Amino acid sequence: MAPILVPGARPRPTVIDAGPISPLLTSPAMAATPPSSRRLPFVVALAALVFVVDQATKFWAESALSDGRRIPLIGDFLRFRLLYNPGAAFSIGTGATWVFTVLAAVAVVVLVRMATRPQPRGWPLALGLLLGGATTHLCDRLFRAPGFARGHVVDFIDYNGWFVGNVADIALTVGAGVLVLLSLVPRAEHR
Repeated sequence: MAPILVPGARPRPTVIDAGPISPLLTSPAMAATPPSSRRLPFVVALAALVFVVDQATKFWAESALSDGRRIPLIGDFLRFRLLYNPGAAFSIGTGATWVFTVLAAVAVVVLVRMATRPQPRGWPLALGLLLGGATTHLCDRLFRAPGFARGHVVDFIDYNGWFVGNVADIALTVGAGVLVLLSLVPRAEHR
């Protein structure tokens, strides 16, 4: 049934009861802030958390495992042992450490740029993990021995001898996996 319009009368607004809504979600500041910019602090906080945890575990590994000690977690399948990796995954490109430094720097710039743009829901999780992992690897390359922009990444999680990684590698792998999964979901479903 169509509403009856009376000349000079003000139309009544339609009220929809949405149930209890948090005052934080309805504040003028939140209403004026686009959702994409509210996601940026999450990306930065997650990246910082990955960075701190990765660097702290590397510090532990260098202090606890520098004598060549190996600590089994699940037999030989998963254990801690210290390695310094000048290359990429699986020690590929060990003579081109500077190339990985440049690639890590480019990745950090691209990820920061992506984090400041609007994205669907779920992407901030992936971007935070990727940014944290790339940033901590960049810092390793820049500031660890043997010298600036030639530093070796500290790896200490040995996966049955297949490869040895660190917390940043886990974050990068999970972040990439989340991006792949989100790319398989139609955009309208994960906004």
